[in-house]
Amino acid sequence: MTFNNKGGRIMPRIAPIAWSDLDEEARRRIEEGTVSGMYRMTLPLQIVAHSPNALRGMDEGYKAVFGCSAIGSRLQELMRLRSAQLGSCAPCSISRKDDSLTEADVACLSDPSSGSYTKRERLAILTVDLMASDHHAMDDDFIREMAKVFTVEEIVEIGWYAGQVVGGHRFMHMLDALGEAAPVIGAEPDTALRSSAA
Repeated sequence: MTFNNKGGRIMPRIAPIAWSDLDEEARRRIEEGTVSGMYRMTLPLQIVAHSPNALRGMDEGYKAVFGCSAIGSRLQELMRLRSAQLGSCAPCSISRKDDSLTEADVACLSDPSSGSYTKRERLAILTVDLMASDHHAMDDDFIREMAKVFTVEEIVEIGWYAGQVVGGHRFMHMLDALGEAAPVIGAEPDTALRSSAA
């Protein structure tokens, strides 16, 4: 059983698969990701495991850049945390995957010009902001500005990663993995809870 910081039970919208009921592949992926530091919390993954394809895709996509990205772990972590803030993703907002980040770094993410970020960091954070709110603003001039401080490989990786984290955090928000209300549906389709409005 998992509890929030107020002592209440955590109840996501879709009930997670119990650890003992996870299939071998899901358990292996989650265990390996936890050992590597890629995952800090298993509950959201136990929900995603309802779709082996979704878990596999999420895991492989994350493995592609975790600890080996062209942009480096600090820049990647700043992007991930900014996306978590924008998407109201509680599980990701509370985890830290790069020890170089201070709480001051995280506090300034909503206004990168107020922090002590480098130009590279400010542009990567802005990419996340624009991916989440105004992707049309990432135009020719924006790419030219990025090219002043990033390689082509880094620009492509930043764009891809921004898309991954923005979409992923919106998905995690949909699941409400750290919610306090009763699940909308149980672990199996036949345990769907019927609302009185239905």
